[in-house]
Amino acid sequence: MADTNVEASFSTLKQTIPLLLKHKVSAVPTNYALWYTYVSNESPDLSSAVDNLIENKIALSEVRTKELYRNYLAEKEEVSAWELRQSVEGMLIQLSQSLNDTRSETSTFKQTMDNCVDDLAKVEKEGLSIEEVMALVRNLVKETQNIRRSTISFNSALSDAHKEIEALKSQLEQSQQEALYDALTGLCNRRYFDEELATQSIQPGLCLIIVDLDYFKKINDNYGHVMGDLVLKATAKKLQATCRDGAQAFRFGGEEFAIIVPNASFAKARSMAESMRKAIEKIGVKDKRSGEVLGDISASMGVAELQKGMNPLALVEEADKQLYQAKNLGRNRVMPMS
Repeated sequence: MADTNVEASFSTLKQTIPLLLKHKVSAVPTNYALWYTYVSNESPDLSSAVDNLIENKIALSEVRTKELYRNYLAEKEEVSAWELRQSVEGMLIQLSQSLNDTRSETSTFKQTMDNCVDDLAKVEKEGLSIEEVMALVRNLVKETQNIRRSTISFNSALSDAHKEIEALKSQLEQSQQEALYDALTGLCNRRYFDEELATQSIQPGLCLIIVDLDYFKKINDNYGHVMGDLVLKATAKKLQATCRDGAQAFRFGGEEFAIIVPNASFAKARSMAESMRKAIEKIGVKDKRSGEVLGDISASMGVAELQKGMNPLALVEEADKQLYQAKNLGRNRVMPMS
């Protein structure tokens, strides 16, 4: 029995090494474990995921193999540590945005109070009417209620964050998983994007879509950064849901997203971008404080196809060029037109 097991192990080993070489994956322990498990078919889910990538001619980059390892082979403790770090990062982002919004509203409130004091000082000097004085008082009450709601909201967020931090900070140092995901949206981050694009750019038939939310600064200014974060999360979900045939969405930075579309014609990539644009138009985000639903969200998109002799940076620049053209033509559109 022992000899049979040894022979089986050597047989698997002989098949594993050539696969590492074929897919240009470094022979570090995690990669070896991944491909060894694939060859031995000990994890049908892993085998199915790898076969799907190979079938779609998607290069197995270093970051993608790390993702496969984390999803199918990593111990629960490793995955929990990664999720812990992402949870804490996301919570700190939300808390920071709440603090910024509260500071901004407090500054506005102070200015309003100063103006009200100045106006009230005119009561005796200029002999304002009862109606004018009551209008000043009503405005004062309204602004006081606004800052009270903002303070209550922030205090609640601060209290929740404090409880979570106390429960999690002792475990945070145990997390060694490299950050490949954006904490806010859950999408793959810019680092993942750069490595993946560099790997995929050696394959023919590669397209890139860059997405930029229209007038996003106004959303932050008018509704606060917490609402802005909710819009970013909703957009990420729509993009993920619209990706197909190996396409992958990334948080590119700020309100920008990028989608790598492998093994696709330009027409197919542009059609996918148009579907994404329409999906974003349907987003509605509710403000829990006021009950108001924020809609009318749109995005501009630029699409580019990798041409012979073009490097990854040039592909990004071309997609960016098309994106700015979409902005200049009025936003909420995909460029080029065809």
